[in-house]
Amino acid sequence: MSVFLSFTVLGIVTGAIYAISATGLVVTYTTTGVFNFAHGAVGMIAAFSYWQLWQAWHWPFALALAFVVLIEAPLLAVAVEFGLMRRLHGASVERSLMVTLGLLVILLGTATIFWSSPEVIRSVPAYFTSADGSVGSVRLFGNNGVTIEYQQLMIVVVAAVVAVGLGGFFRKFRLGVALRAVVDDPELVAMSGARPFRISQMGWALGFIMAALAGVLLAPLVGQTGLTADQLTLLALNGFAAAVVGRLRNLPMTFVGALVLGLVTQYCVGYLPGHINGGLASVLTSVVPVVFLFVVLVVIPAARLAPAGRLASRLAPKVVSRRQSIAGAVLVIVVGSLVAGVAGATALATVSQGLALGIVGLSLVLLVGYAGQVSLCQLTFMGIGAFTMGKVSGGDSWWGVILAVVLSGAVGAVVALPALRLRGLYLALATFAFGEVAYSAFFDNSSVISDGESINVGRVRLPFMHAVTDRAELIEVVVAVALCALLVGFVRRSSFGRRLVAMSDSPAAFATVGLSAARTKMAVFSLSAGMAGLGGVLYAGQQGGIGANDVQFIGSLTLLLFVAIWGIRTITGAVLGGLTAAALPVLQTHLPASLADVTGLAAGVGIVLLGRSPDGILGMGWLVDRIRLPLGDQPSDFTLVKDVVRAT
Repeated sequence: MSVFLSFTVLGIVTGAIYAISATGLVVTYTTTGVFNFAHGAVGMIAAFSYWQLWQAWHWPFALALAFVVLIEAPLLAVAVEFGLMRRLHGASVERSLMVTLGLLVILLGTATIFWSSPEVIRSVPAYFTSADGSVGSVRLFGNNGVTIEYQQLMIVVVAAVVAVGLGGFFRKFRLGVALRAVVDDPELVAMSGARPFRISQMGWALGFIMAALAGVLLAPLVGQTGLTADQLTLLALNGFAAAVVGRLRNLPMTFVGALVLGLVTQYCVGYLPGHINGGLASVLTSVVPVVFLFVVLVVIPAARLAPAGRLASRLAPKVVSRRQSIAGAVLVIVVGSLVAGVAGATALATVSQGLALGIVGLSLVLLVGYAGQVSLCQLTFMGIGAFTMGKVSGGDSWWGVILAVVLSGAVGAVVALPALRLRGLYLALATFAFGEVAYSAFFDNSSVISDGESINVGRVRLPFMHAVTDRAELIEVVVAVALCALLVGFVRRSSFGRRLVAMSDSPAAFATVGLSAARTKMAVFSLSAGMAGLGGVLYAGQQGGIGANDVQFIGSLTLLLFVAIWGIRTITGAVLGGLTAAALPVLQTHLPASLADVTGLAAGVGIVLLGRSPDGILGMGWLVDRIRLPLGDQPSDFTLVKDVVRAT
């Protein structure tokens, strides 16, 4: 009985932290209409700042806490709203997600710059710790009961007060009503004498305060072995599931969902080990919340289709002619062959990996750019393809390539099955959940891939080759990129490509004319995943293998972000995005320490550009007017659902 009570107490405390984090997500979404994927990173920055002030600079405990939660977090929110988010009102889900994902990359880079030194263990002591080091606690239910620490009680009380207080604030107070109204119609709010942008800043400030509070409360529970940026960010992201339970608007249901999630997590951690695979048992705290998120997304009622009369916010990408596709593919092969002939070893490896990531980027053009289906797990499909290649016929056969593409495509179709009813934000969250489950339960499972090791993957041998050198490998990758670019161009010109664009433009109109969104979505998911699997085969073959670090969530996020920055609806943008994602880490090793995180810097510049140009760098008006892309895919024409009906 005491064991059960212990897990129950831990579950309630864990759920309370999730509740505070999820409440911030709900507040931000309710008041701004933007789902902040960087919410966990804000909490991470707050936790590190709290450690810096209290432990490193020896500020008084209360002063450090108040400064981080009540001063630093709101100021950061105001800066983010003014610099990045103000232009997102009425923007598409894809565009707002790209900006918040970019903010996540920036904040992770900031933590890397200031708090990455391995010589320092950044641990935060428990609250209510006495001079002799003992933690204050109280015993409940007698000798067979459970001991509850004062800090655990404090966390639960704070979570309950936040949920009740904010719920009353949004219902009873004029400012709370204005915060909810400004997201729907800022012009109408302005007519009442209020200032919409100032109210929006308050919404962001409230969300950031909740994120900072969750990070500060979480720090003593995970910081005994040292705070890490990825750990804090992902723990805070577990609040996504609770926010979805409340449909991103209902604070009481969000609180209940967080408590249920905390209890389920602790009961699984307490009772499942010994009954499941040992490697999986060691990562249950990471797996259970994202499995819970995926289940909640599939079970909750599906969002209704958008009204048929909705106006498109962007023009559809220009249809690439067959002649342009062939000319562009030939140009890519010629330039790639010249680079292979003159480049050094480092450049050969970087360009090969960048072009392999470019193939994964082309899969994003199909899925996100044309079909409007946001995927945050594309590197997971890449990893599945590489893993399959490594397990077939020595890891360097053509059979391995074929099976890798087929298996990756099959997994993509399986992922699409439960997510057929989802779109927009909920689909992005579902793919995030799948990617995290695959990473924790498979790629990071020591029973599958040993710690610190990787699955060996060979380079594909052509019939006339006895060995594949770095230069030959680059030419292979270049040819594969050219063929994939031709395939994407062919798909865009086909009736299937027109259906993809029509489904993205208006799902309601798409369904009204009798077209099947479910079949179309499953087909594009499968095709996209198969292409990502091919990219994984070539990426892993260049470096000789693939490990867990190659398929982390932050990698999928970064690649998607850079493809979006260049132009996620252009073939050229996909290739440049992959090259950027591969080149920046190499460039970083040659820069001074003051520029330690060039990826975060590039992401910052990129999301500012996205705020001004939804189609990315290659879609900027002055560039389109002056430069013709080598693959001829400037986004400049428009395809309506009626065109699809006429064509089919």
